[in-house]
Amino acid sequence: MENPIVVGLIALVFLTVMEIVLGIDNIVFIAVISGRLPKEQQPKARRFGLMLALATRVLLLLGLSLVLGLSEPIFELSKLGMFTTWLEENPEVNEVAGRDLILVAGGLFLIGKSVFEIHHQFEDREVNEHKA
Repeated sequence: MENPIVVGLIALVFLTVMEIVLGIDNIVFIAVISGRLPKEQQPKARRFGLMLALATRVLLLLGLSLVLGLSEPIFELSKLGMFTTWLEENPEVNEVAGRDLILVAGGLFLIGKSVFEIHHQFEDREVNEHKA
């Protein structure tokens, strides 16, 4: 059986590392963008950018905790008449909660966005080949 303290500590370590990496990325990006401003405005722009990045990250983490809290089942797949044989063998996947729908929608969005970007790259490549 899993020890909840160990699991919590591992999650905390991974979240901390992720926040450090994203924080460094934010610092580099903000430094590059603020470098285009006049020298006297750069420190103010860096502070504002870092505060905005921090606020955004906190809001996203709060949003993530809300999504993870959507664990109450909304409907059951068996009541829709879908996958009845498979659901009899796997009853633990019968209930669909709000977070499941959000994860599926997010996954479909990422797949669609990836296909769109790959298609766009091939179109650009074909246009460049016809020009040459």
